[in-house]
Amino acid sequence: MTFVERLRDGEQPLIGMWVVSGSAYCAEICAGGGLDWLLLDCEHAPNDVTTVLPQLQAVAPYPAAAVVRVPVADPVLIKQFLDLGATTLMVPMIESAEQAAAVVAATRYPPEGVRGVGAAFARASRWNRTAGYLAGAHEGIGVLVQVESRAGLDALEDICAVEGIDGVFVGPADLAASLGHLGEPEHPDVVAAVEKAITTITAHGLAAGVNAFAEPLARRYLDLGARFVLVGADVVLLARGSEQLAARHRSNTGTE
Repeated sequence: MTFVERLRDGEQPLIGMWVVSGSAYCAEICAGGGLDWLLLDCEHAPNDVTTVLPQLQAVAPYPAAAVVRVPVADPVLIKQFLDLGATTLMVPMIESAEQAAAVVAATRYPPEGVRGVGAAFARASRWNRTAGYLAGAHEGIGVLVQVESRAGLDALEDICAVEGIDGVFVGPADLAASLGHLGEPEHPDVVAAVEKAITTITAHGLAAGVNAFAEPLARRYLDLGARFVLVGADVVLLARGSEQLAARHRSNTGTE
């Protein structure tokens, strides 16, 4: 069952984490940890098509689904990641129905969309070993768009009405900045905006997603109906874990 099929199934929310280290080794470690999905990030991480490929290959044998966040809503980049074999894409900074529709079009071959045809060269089609790939490719592709600004919130109803969108992910960090609370994703105004967005998204029959590292906040959003939630990141776990390790042993030895 694909990630999007699991979202639609609705039996249980899908818990995931960011993989932003750019490392296939770290991606595989995280893939075996029991999470439902991993977000391979190309927006705020040292990733591109060449580094995402080995991460997709490393994650593939595990139950965790790999979702690739492209850096920008560019049809050329979207085409490249789809040809690489990414089956679910997340696209940041969507602020209108027109932008959302353009993202969907970038994932579809003509005449339904504008995706360039290069299946013979693509891992996605197993180099044309997958019979009927061109005709049915869109059926296996998940499209998630991010709403993370005041403009995006204002256009949320229209964005949710775009055919081909499978889910909307609310980004609290950028949203906080857009609402005048830079660095405060847990500010009451931001939390209220996220909660309203989750309600709107689910009312349109779409899966709502959100980033929430604080467990109480994650549970709050899940209780409200969020279907896919990111609750951590590989580099954050490593940073905090190494700090705690150093602090613990310095304390034991009495050194500063």
